[in-house]
Amino acid sequence: MDDRLPTHLWVMAHIRAADAQGVSMMVVRKGDPGRGTVILKLNRLDGRFSVLVQIREGERLAWSRGTGADPVTEAEADAYIARQTRYDPDVWVIEVEDRQGRPWFEGPIR
Repeated sequence: MDDRLPTHLWVMAHIRAADAQGVSMMVVRKGDPGRGTVILKLNRLDGRFSVLVQIREGERLAWSRGTGADPVTEAEADAYIARQTRYDPDVWVIEVEDRQGRPWFEGPIR
């Protein structure tokens, strides 16, 4: 049996945790409330962005570097996200505004 939280509850819990520490995190696009995949747009507030895509390794959560290891421009990040949302209309997009570029969601980054 799958005992994971529905995506909407999982996302909201992370938004509240980040907010409690003064980090802005917002839902840019809502996906399937129960099982939608999450894309994180990490905004370092200096013109550099990274995009992480939720993946599963068996039952473990991990993140794939959608835009590569190096930060990209916002236009490049948005173009990648647009391609992904065309491919998967149930995806969630969360923007994190954090100078340190922390993803705030559990799981290793691959």
